[in-house]
Amino acid sequence: MGAADVGMSKSRLDRIEPGLRSFIDRGVVAGSNAVVSRRGEIVHRSSLGHRDREAGVAMTDDTIFRIYSMTKPVVATALMMLQEEHGFPLTSPVMAFIPSFAATQVVNADGELEPQARPMDLRDILTHTSGLTYDFLLGSPADDAYRAARIMNDATRTLEELADAIAEQPLAFQPGAGWRYSVGIDVVARVVEVISGQPLGTFLQERLFGPLGMTDTAFGVPDDQLGRLAAMYGLPDLMGRDYSAAQLLEAALAGVNERHDVSETYPTDQPDTFVRGGVGLFSTIDDYLSFATMLLSGEANGERFLGRKTLELMHTNHVPAELLPFDLIGQPFNGWGFGLGSRVLMDVGRMGGHGSVGEFGWAGAAKTYFWVDPTESIVGVYMSQYMTGLELPEQVLRALTYQAIID
Repeated sequence: MGAADVGMSKSRLDRIEPGLRSFIDRGVVAGSNAVVSRRGEIVHRSSLGHRDREAGVAMTDDTIFRIYSMTKPVVATALMMLQEEHGFPLTSPVMAFIPSFAATQVVNADGELEPQARPMDLRDILTHTSGLTYDFLLGSPADDAYRAARIMNDATRTLEELADAIAEQPLAFQPGAGWRYSVGIDVVARVVEVISGQPLGTFLQERLFGPLGMTDTAFGVPDDQLGRLAAMYGLPDLMGRDYSAAQLLEAALAGVNERHDVSETYPTDQPDTFVRGGVGLFSTIDDYLSFATMLLSGEANGERFLGRKTLELMHTNHVPAELLPFDLIGQPFNGWGFGLGSRVLMDVGRMGGHGSVGEFGWAGAAKTYFWVDPTESIVGVYMSQYMTGLELPEQVLRALTYQAIID
């Protein structure tokens, strides 16, 4: 079956590879993998440049990447699988699963601590409206507390220890009162462990990775497969303890693009300890394509993972209009809402690019990206290893995919 059989122009799809290669030729990324499918058929695949530029090792389809925040939709999916089984409401308070959150306080505009006006609930942590934050953000005393407590950059904490450490820090605002990108999905991950009675990695392997054939996706990389791991380039480590968003932006504007060792903050050899919800997974282009494709229908390989109404619930906007557009490091996401673990496209015109209402997906700090368009039955995945770059090869992939649709 060819591209025309699924309503795509092959000659137009052929524009994708040179578009992505231009980022390699200009030295923006060392190498990249990309794959696009429509109606279940792969219509584009490319492996360009190097996974290790200094060693001269070419990028290949089986290259392993640190996917950072593309871990989040996987863990959100795990919680929704449990929600289908147990029927608990998304308004359930987090403290019902992690008691330490009963004592979590909020830092108000005067810098004083006050109790939560209502308990933080599961939907809050899935949608980033909880008041939790991230070490690298600025603008709230809560961010300073996170940096002092090394919330993001201590890979020796277990997930349980991390959740309790997060609960000790103040919230940046009252639950539901704002949108702020955060460690909320790390808390979701601990809730998955509590409800399932299993370590997160075990649950994901048994319920998602194994059944979906995701053989290279895990919270570590075996020693005999380390040669397949892509080298990291770009800006200083976002999870390093010495950098804020402002400093990283300054480095980006200065054109910093160096090779980095991120093994301290994103270790390959601690799969039983470095278990997180917001970051931590390693994966390949084909593994993630399998996961993202499953999200189109909830089915794969003859097995149902999620029901249709659950998928609709996950991929509809849950953020009140007064909190939109949400903002990430000073960049407003015009036209987008946020569902349960993923962005959701609400207004194509305001977004200002190709797409369809109801499209969803997310990205990772080191230039990994995916999107799922149920209207067009398109799934796209882009992977490289460039830390927090300002250039957007993933948007070139999107644009050149949509312009190739002819039916």
